[in-house]
Amino acid sequence: MSTTPTIALNDGSTIPQLGFGVYQVPPQDTAAAVKTALEIGYRHIDTAEMYQNEKGVGQGVRDAGIDRAEVYITSKLNNGFHRPDDARRAFDATLAALGFDGDDNYVDLFLIHWPLPTLYDGDFVSTWKTLEEFKSQGRARSIGVSNFQVPHLQRLAAETGTVPAVNQIEVHPYFTNEEVRAYGVEHGIATEAWSPIAQGKVLGDPVVTRIAEATGRTPAQVVLRWHIQRGDIVFPKSVTPQRIKENFELFDFELGADDVAALSALDKGEPGRTGPNPDTFDFVPS
Repeated sequence: MSTTPTIALNDGSTIPQLGFGVYQVPPQDTAAAVKTALEIGYRHIDTAEMYQNEKGVGQGVRDAGIDRAEVYITSKLNNGFHRPDDARRAFDATLAALGFDGDDNYVDLFLIHWPLPTLYDGDFVSTWKTLEEFKSQGRARSIGVSNFQVPHLQRLAAETGTVPAVNQIEVHPYFTNEEVRAYGVEHGIATEAWSPIAQGKVLGDPVVTRIAEATGRTPAQVVLRWHIQRGDIVFPKSVTPQRIKENFELFDFELGADDVAALSALDKGEPGRTGPNPDTFDFVPS
């Protein structure tokens, strides 16, 4: 079984560099998918309140028979609960949904899912200070953000005392998001890459398929390995056991520097973005 490298976070903890994402995994299928991933060797699960499958994540860990302390679990604050009291209730609900008791009643990482700068009077700072409470209580071992742009991170730095441990952002060869990644490197914020294969859009690119053929790997493995060698944390999502297994098999081969550079050169800037722009995104679930 491959051993997943870990990334050191700025709060002294570590996080597995490869995880299993459950975005868009139906709640009724989540426990089985998580159990499969854990049996293959994953030890990092990424969920969110808005995915509505936190309960399945907790159940999948228990079904796999793996000690809670051996599994790194991330969740994220629902966009509808940025006000401090709402955030507190939402976090309590996350812990209840995961369903662990006693000393196991925590999340390893809790994130603000989106900054939502056009909502809540532009105030994501009070939300962040509420996450600082969760960390001080030990109920969130680490705290971070997701989809924060450089100005959002600069505001947190100016107005609060805690640097986010991670920033989970869209990153893939068509959208390398270098400005935000560079800020993270400079300030000790680890980058987590969501949409790591651009929802499949990059897999047919001639550069990707050429490298895949030369290395004897799948296009997805090539792109995921590119993320790993750039130092980012990545969590591909699949409910197909074979693909879950393939996505884990990234640590017995290496891309050459020229291949890494060729993949990075596919960057299209803003037109390559597949998801919403965090500066304007304002979705709140009803």
